[in-house]
Amino acid sequence: MNEELEAAALVEQDQNLSIDVFVLARLAVTLAFISAAILISAPFLPALTWALVLAVVFIGPHRLLERFLPPSVAAGVSMLIVGLVIVGPLLLVIERLVSEAAAGVDYVQKAAQQGDWQTMLAAHPWLGGFQSWIARRFDLQATFSQLGAFVTNMAANFLRASTGQIITTLLAFYLLFFFLRDRAVALQTLARLSPFSNLETGKVIVRVRDTIHAILFGTLAVAALQGLLGGFMFWVLDFNSPVLWGLIMGLLSIVPVLGSFVIWIPATIYLLIEQRWVEAMILGLWGGVVIASIDNLVRPLLIGDSMRLHTVPAFIAMLGGLQLFGASGIVLGPIVMALSPLLLEFWRRRVGPDQPA
Repeated sequence: MNEELEAAALVEQDQNLSIDVFVLARLAVTLAFISAAILISAPFLPALTWALVLAVVFIGPHRLLERFLPPSVAAGVSMLIVGLVIVGPLLLVIERLVSEAAAGVDYVQKAAQQGDWQTMLAAHPWLGGFQSWIARRFDLQATFSQLGAFVTNMAANFLRASTGQIITTLLAFYLLFFFLRDRAVALQTLARLSPFSNLETGKVIVRVRDTIHAILFGTLAVAALQGLLGGFMFWVLDFNSPVLWGLIMGLLSIVPVLGSFVIWIPATIYLLIEQRWVEAMILGLWGGVVIASIDNLVRPLLIGDSMRLHTVPAFIAMLGGLQLFGASGIVLGPIVMALSPLLLEFWRRRVGPDQPA
């Protein structure tokens, strides 16, 4: 009798072991396919990110269009409107920057060829030693010529790199069409496949939406403030078209990696070449201390407050996101940082408030 019980126990143990092995095998296959899907989708992550941002931002106007137009037509019209709103100002900034950069390089080269730098140094006796030191060690005409060639090559490299950005932008608008038209199906599929409950999945979706709105609000507020301060200082220093330059600085501050420094640093160099020492110092301090501090301090403060995060994790989310994901990290970093405590809260509720997690 005991032998029969032992045999039955061994058979049951073998069955349980077989079940566990098959569960692990299915889990391994599932993880392998999910990992492969992530690797396949990784090159398209920037386009997916910007398409999601645009869909969240413009979903309100798109719903108004859906009242009068079929879903596909409404999505196409919304995509066209978004393209005009974004591409128009972007082309204005690019055209202005390219023309001004070319004029700046030509100005510096002419100043070097005509010996204006020597006149500038000779007008200040206290720079006499510096002038002789430069004359012994450098051929400034050749140096500025090489600088012009370097800037030209850098511009060519920038244009080549911009080709990839153009492709990403076109792909983002292509995905935007389906995000707008098929959003209901996508949300239903996400709820069905999510490992969390419908209520928890809804909270995740809402948190992502709120985070994108917070990023947009903080970015636009900082851009407006930087453009206003930059344009004000350009007006004080008597630059041409201060309103236009303030607008360009504001638009550039929206672009990840770039910023308003693309404008005020060359302007400071121009003032130095023109021997406007005090004005160059004022603009350099204004840009490096006031304008830069707005981007590094005010943006995390605004975004963190809207995301219900402390300023420190919001700051880390933006900088860490940029380092990990590139330009799209300015959106993905805060989303990851905002969702992490929410997901941990889900697990804490499952374990129980009085039990160790």
